[in-house]
Amino acid sequence: MLCRLVIRDFVLVESLELDFRPGFGALTGETGAGKSLLIDALAFVLGERADAGLIRSGTQRAEVSAEFDAVQNPEFQDWFVAQEIPVEPGEGVLIRRVLEAAGRSRAFVNGVPVTLQQVRTVGEWLLDIHGQHAHQSLLRSDAQRQLLDDFGQLQRDSAAVAEAWRTWSSARQLLEEAGKRSGDIEARRDALAWQIKALAEVANDEPDWGWQALGEEQSRLANASTLIEIVQGSIDALGEGDEPLLSLLSRLEHRLKDGAAMDVRLQEPTDLLLAAHNELSEALTVLRRHLDRLDVDPARLAEVERRMSLMLDLARKHLVEPVALPALYHQLQNEAEQLADATDIAALEARVAMAAKAYAEAAVRLSKGREKAAKVLGKGVSEAMQDLALGGGRCQIVLQPVDGDGSAHGNERIEFQVSGLAGSDWRPLSKVVSGGELSRISLAIQVVTSACSAVPTLIFDEVDVGIGGGVAEVVGRLLAKLGERRQVLCVTHLPQVAACAGWQWQVSKEKSGNAFRSKVSALDDAARVEEIARMLGGVEITARTRAHAAEMLRLER
Repeated sequence: MLCRLVIRDFVLVESLELDFRPGFGALTGETGAGKSLLIDALAFVLGERADAGLIRSGTQRAEVSAEFDAVQNPEFQDWFVAQEIPVEPGEGVLIRRVLEAAGRSRAFVNGVPVTLQQVRTVGEWLLDIHGQHAHQSLLRSDAQRQLLDDFGQLQRDSAAVAEAWRTWSSARQLLEEAGKRSGDIEARRDALAWQIKALAEVANDEPDWGWQALGEEQSRLANASTLIEIVQGSIDALGEGDEPLLSLLSRLEHRLKDGAAMDVRLQEPTDLLLAAHNELSEALTVLRRHLDRLDVDPARLAEVERRMSLMLDLARKHLVEPVALPALYHQLQNEAEQLADATDIAALEARVAMAAKAYAEAAVRLSKGREKAAKVLGKGVSEAMQDLALGGGRCQIVLQPVDGDGSAHGNERIEFQVSGLAGSDWRPLSKVVSGGELSRISLAIQVVTSACSAVPTLIFDEVDVGIGGGVAEVVGRLLAKLGERRQVLCVTHLPQVAACAGWQWQVSKEKSGNAFRSKVSALDDAARVEEIARMLGGVEITARTRAHAAEMLRLER
């Protein structure tokens, strides 16, 4: 659940630290006090798009941090491991997001810099926000399909159908293009064959086909006479000439050894001279070995230069460096293989048939899951409607077959329908005339689907707009019941809803200098009576109003 929220310089909030409680909590306050600011701050820290307008006037940056306790979900833990974000079993998650005045934002999860998409992914496991205009999105077919799939936990089946559809579509497109472009494909295959054959003549197992080694060998062979002269001269100077350096060093060593016997301070230069003698002896040995390998070989030089010339010609033709020839060779081979497949009509037809079968199987599996989920969801929403002054109203989720061979979303279009309100006929949800009825149906859907969600924290932002009286009390009881299993926070203007909450915060706006600031206060029992009375009685609160408020709170405990 959401444990703590820290806000700095966000819209009207200068500094705010809130510790959340489990169960159902209500957020109330005067109109315009900024009740929805907390929702906006949560949406911001969980990755919603933002601009510099969210930064409090006169400051350079806004910052929001949200701390959640541990989520007992293996997929959640696995995702953190895959993203290399530290999270220990049983430990919580800290999300922080900073927005700069220039409009740039940065996000962190458990101290690790992350992308906004990664933040959104984490947020999907932790918290759901239901806005007051949720019923508007519910009128869209795509939103209804997503809601049903989420309710039935069909996300994997839905993703499998989308992937199978893409594979099938791609296979069909390749088959169609093969007939149209057969002449062009054959011409390209012929050209590739010549290019691959030319490259194969210089190919070998070296990563760069030996280009660097060839360059070194060519330099050595072309300068062999000079190199032999240099090496032989060095050998003569060190040990085989008339006055070899090593002989001179040997004589010096003996003289210094005699001197060191008389003056111990000469021991250090004696040791240094001995070390130099050893190093020069090693150099002489290496030079002799190298001289044995040096040879003037015109035939080998010609072969090396011929191969280098071939590689340079190929590189110029293909506008690449010689070291890039191996990669080009493999690229052309892959293209040739793909074109061979593209002209094999029988193979393409078989691929289309296989992809079609895979799509059909995935789509049928998804349809069965949707049929099962639709019955459960329709029944649950119909039952919830009876408690929301929609007696006699029913809801069903209809799976309407799509035209053609299906779609990326399966073989059906999802439509929420209701009946028993204004007439007995089943009508699409989008045809419900009354805004109040639509709002209550939306709330019933949200409550039922949220109860089956694995997300531990649910936020409702004035979803009770358009209702009142006894219906409002029922809404409050529904949210309180939901709060027995989840953490629920509801921004509300209805006293009947607020009175059902286990805890309550009040949002107020106060003037500080020339600016206004939002403030959130946790209410004790006495303060709750005053706030409920304000919500009941308006500007002037009477003793009778307070008594009514106290009675409402007592009834709900």
